[in-house]
Amino acid sequence: MGRAHEVRAKKIAQTNAAKSALYNRASKEIYMAAKSGVPDPNDNLSLRSAIEKWKAQHVTRDVIDRAIAKAKNKDSAAYVAGRYEGFGPGGVAIMVDTLTDNEKRAYTTIRAAFTHHGGKLGDSGCVSYNFTVAGVIDFQSEQNVEDIENDLILNDVDVQSVTKDENEVEVRVSPDGFEKAKAQIEADFGVTDFEEASVTFVPAGAYVAVTDDDKAKAQNLLDSLDEIEDVQAVYHNGDF
Repeated sequence: MGRAHEVRAKKIAQTNAAKSALYNRASKEIYMAAKSGVPDPNDNLSLRSAIEKWKAQHVTRDVIDRAIAKAKNKDSAAYVAGRYEGFGPGGVAIMVDTLTDNEKRAYTTIRAAFTHHGGKLGDSGCVSYNFTVAGVIDFQSEQNVEDIENDLILNDVDVQSVTKDENEVEVRVSPDGFEKAKAQIEADFGVTDFEEASVTFVPAGAYVAVTDDDKAKAQNLLDSLDEIEDVQAVYHNGDF
């Protein structure tokens, strides 16, 4: 199974740069969510969702608390959201979301990563049509797929798919059904630790088969993008 569409930052960071980038993007997203309303997750759904998302990716409590404190202190940091699209080795479609205080730096480092690893940065819209938005919930469970799917459907959750590889379950639901699905899984199956729980982009169609010759090149590009401090998320449709 596995979510081939996204660089999985929840895995243990392979380098200090990757770990630093992970903490940095978590801090920025939580900070922005806290500033968008009250800096209290009990009264701010966006903040609560951001915290749960990054906790699932093993971001420490200290990083989370410091980001909220920064918002409470009326810090004036300003971040601009951006999106870059292009192709990697083997024709893999890649979409990169950024949150940065320096758009020129973000563009330059992302373009360099594509160029140095056999990819090509394209124009806006060149690959985004390959992706759609879904609520994705990953967790460990011995429960069978049919029981999970039927439980969610009976509770009026719009289920797109439920798949399982060994004991790793991935549930995809409509974005509007994400919060309800997560709460239902917690209540009915006793799940408290999610490996991934967020509304994110997934491939809208078939995955692109990546040949053995291109696998290492494509993965190196994805890893390089994932380590850039301005990058928030990297999505792709490669089948590795």
